[in-house]
Amino acid sequence: MGRWGAMWSGDELDLDAYLARIRLPGGSGAAGELRPDLRTLYAVHRAHTAAITFESLDVLLGRPVALDVKSIEDKLVHGRRGGYCYEQNSLLAAALERIGFEVSGRGARNRTRGDSLLAVTHAVLVVTVDGEPWLCDAGFGYQGPREPVPLGRPGTEVQQGQWTYRVREEEDGILVLCLLRGGVWRDLYAFSPQRYHPVDYVLLNHYSSTHPGSSFIGRVVVHLPGDDVRRALVGQELTVLHPDGRAERRVVGPDELLAVLDREFGLRLPERDAAELVRMYPAGD
Repeated sequence: MGRWGAMWSGDELDLDAYLARIRLPGGSGAAGELRPDLRTLYAVHRAHTAAITFESLDVLLGRPVALDVKSIEDKLVHGRRGGYCYEQNSLLAAALERIGFEVSGRGARNRTRGDSLLAVTHAVLVVTVDGEPWLCDAGFGYQGPREPVPLGRPGTEVQQGQWTYRVREEEDGILVLCLLRGGVWRDLYAFSPQRYHPVDYVLLNHYSSTHPGSSFIGRVVVHLPGDDVRRALVGQELTVLHPDGRAERRVVGPDELLAVLDREFGLRLPERDAAELVRMYPAGD
């Protein structure tokens, strides 16, 4: 497993339960048949992003976000909740490591907010298959990739459903993930070659879940990427994003919040959490 052993604690993950959760074709019995090859990487990544919703509701509810594998497994796998980037990609990394992949972390800067220089707060993964690096990211929300994106051939365009991605290279080895939307290439995030480890994500997670400047504080954030349309509920605004650049928006009231979470995002909360979320919701715009 290398210098730090099982870095992503893949040996602690119930892989069969994870595969059942993401509904990977072949069912939970497929665990013993998976191999660390490109076909498996695509299958796991695609199934994960389809099954596990991006959400940061625990941050809104004022609850700690734990990043140890067993806590993430309890929440996202057995509890059938979603999570944000640190949870999503830590879980994905553990599963891939358990299967036998070489997985390393990176820290990325969000570039979706114009020219503002933002801190490194996004967690992504680089998975090496047959000597070639692939970007894997199950935690960037509705604009994020559904499948791995090649890193070894900057400029290569990859089609994922009706969405097209590419990675371009800047100075100092900086790589930028870009999305084609409405005929225009848009930067999503940029990351350096520096490796990040799980302990680094603990610090980033602390900022994102507690700092007043975090975009997750004080509001609902729930996303789901699709092959065609993509959906996001941020605050009280539901956005449906189309590949041609169109964006449909409407306000979601407290009386329909739980139905929208279920219908649009496949997310059902325990009764106590649901009641608390609805009580807090009017202040979340």
